[in-house]
Amino acid sequence: MNPNSQQITFISAIFIVIVIALLLIEEKYFLRKRTHALLPRLFINLSLSILSFVIVYFIVFPAQSKTLSFTTSINFGLMKFVQFPQVLNYIISFLLMDLAFYYWHLLNHKIPFLWRFHNVHHFDPDMDVSTAFRFHFVEIGFSTVFRIVQISLIGINPVAFLIYETAFTANTILQHSNIKFPIEFERILNKLIVTPRMHGIHHSNYKEETNSNYSTVFSFWDRIHKTLRLNIPQSEIKIGVPGYSEKSDNTILNVIFQPFSKQRDYWKNEDKNFFNRGNYKSDTKTFLQE
Repeated sequence: MNPNSQQITFISAIFIVIVIALLLIEEKYFLRKRTHALLPRLFINLSLSILSFVIVYFIVFPAQSKTLSFTTSINFGLMKFVQFPQVLNYIISFLLMDLAFYYWHLLNHKIPFLWRFHNVHHFDPDMDVSTAFRFHFVEIGFSTVFRIVQISLIGINPVAFLIYETAFTANTILQHSNIKFPIEFERILNKLIVTPRMHGIHHSNYKEETNSNYSTVFSFWDRIHKTLRLNIPQSEIKIGVPGYSEKSDNTILNVIFQPFSKQRDYWKNEDKNFFNRGNYKSDTKTFLQE
């Protein structure tokens, strides 16, 4: 069962409706106050998303589909070497896909060449649902290569892959949203999945916080790898990257060409003493803060 064009169109339509609904909800029930005008940011983020969608539709989807067909036809991949009941096979495949993406996200932060493209996603000066689609097209290309390797090594079933890809996309949209959920509800939800408050810390302009909370669907990967940070109040978070915080940095042309230019010191203007953050040591028992 490989996703065909009708399935892709149907799923895309659902996500468009969800995104529009979230944008409207964010206007009334916002988690962090907006610091920059919405429309110029939307223009940049939606422009990048259109460019990315073209690449996804004509390159990523076909590459994934062909890889799934090939690995299924020759019974290649880890899940093909062990026999589990179908439901358990789907669960293990889902977990392996999500764990692998945790490592991929980590590498995008740790490897300078990958970070210069991933930085485009991070130096958005505010974070809302549109940020979920703000990815440089070169990063999309790298992610496609990663997906091919990921699918091949895991040997995921096409149906299980469609389930994971749907959950992956849905939670990517949710965690980037600026919606203020009731804190107790989000604390419970965050025990299992990545939530807006948790991912907001990942988009902080403080280096130590950006280099935490790498999970995409399940939040427990950060707990397991001790990269979890939940102890920062949302009112104290400033979104962005200090070295790319000028108004001129966020123009469509600069966002596209920035990775190809000489890179600045990303954290040059970081306030080392801001909020005494050095005194806030994260651990797995720390709760999300308001």
